[in-house]
Formats: sequence, structure tokens, C-alpha cells
Amino acid sequence: MSAQPDHAPVPPYAPAPGAPAELLAQLRADRRANTWVPAFEREWSAALEESRRAFSLAPLYAVVQDWQGRLASAPAVDAFVASGYDDSQFIDMAELRRRRR
Repeated sequence: MSAQPDHAPVPPYAPAPGAPAELLAQLRADRRANTWVPAFEREWSAALEESRRAFSLAPLYAVVQDWQGRLASAPAVDAFVASGYDDSQFIDMAELRRRRR
């Protein structure tokens, strides 16, 4: 009998070493660069401080993963907005909260 597990554990998400730089280059090339680049840099700086404090790369990995997702979903969001889909039938939660006050 072996002390080894009978299954391989799923490794945590770890981006490639150059992923943050590649991601930043993609963000700079996007039409939303004026807002996205500063937002990414703020989140990256905060994650870097947290990583230093916690001795963990997880906050940095999370920022990269979040921004990769945002960048990947941007064309679908653009297509939805461009479609002119009328979403006025849905509840505006911000308006609902204001009414409750």
C-alpha cells in the first residue's frame, strides 16, 4: 500500500510569468485603455502590497485572472450593447434602493 493519493490534485491557477505584462499590453491596445489601464494598475498595486504582506502570489494571480476575463468578455459585452437590446423591463436595483430610503 502506498501513501500517495490515488488521484492527482488540481493545481491552483497560476498564470505564465509574462502574463501580467502581456495583459497590460493588450489593455493598452484596447479602445478602453484610458479607463482600463489605470484600473488594472491600481488593482495590481493593491494586490502586490497584499502579496508582500501575506507572502502569497494568490492576490496577483486573481488580478490577472479577473482582467483576462474582462478582456475576453469585452467583445460579447460590446455586441450586446450594440444590439440595442431593450432591457428597460428589468429592475434598476440602484433606483429601487433610492426609493426605499
